[in-house]
Amino acid sequence: MEIFTKQLNSIDLERGLVLPRDSNLEHRELSTIVESSAGTRLPGPVTIHCSTRSGRLVFTRGWHDIARDAGLKSGDTVTFYQEVNGGAQYKMRVRNVG
Repeated sequence: MEIFTKQLNSIDLERGLVLPRDSNLEHRELSTIVESSAGTRLPGPVTIHCSTRSGRLVFTRGWHDIARDAGLKSGDTVTFYQEVNGGAQYKMRVRNVG
């Protein structure tokens, strides 16, 4: 089930990924598997901390590691979703524009 898709901007990369208002996530840590649109995964799950900044949900700790390791830049797209196979598992698919 897709939770959100977002095209990244410089603020997302510098300060934390600001989630769309309709993402319906809670403040907590989310163990997330990250893969490219080609299907390549980052080694092991990444724990992303979801917190509030200026009244908006933001991915902070863990997000910066993902952005660095996946080589994300402004204009790239991330899709965050949840798979339910006997238990909840979060995944993030990243797509680089260039």
